[in-house]
Amino acid sequence: MNDLHNWLSGQHHGLRTYKTFQQKLDALSADDPEQRGLCRLLSSLVGRYIEAYDETPLPVAVADAAYHHLLALLSSLDLRGNADRRLSDINRVATSDLWY
Repeated sequence: MNDLHNWLSGQHHGLRTYKTFQQKLDALSADDPEQRGLCRLLSSLVGRYIEAYDETPLPVAVADAAYHHLLALLSSLDLRGNADRRLSDINRVATSDLWY
């Protein structure tokens, strides 16, 4: 996830970034089977955001907030944590939205 966070932190806030992010999650999922569940949840989270704003004007404030929320969410994940911590991370991602 650190690689994804580092990559995302240097990207534009547009929808193309989120689509590429989903592709990167697919690759990570294939390379690291232990992270498939978390990758799928993150991809779903990003997918809902893309669907909500695809082909519609995306307000700058919404784009900025979503981008920073996703960065914060990625930085808070502990892939090496114990089972309780990982379950907590998974549940937090599962109940997150990128817009408010």
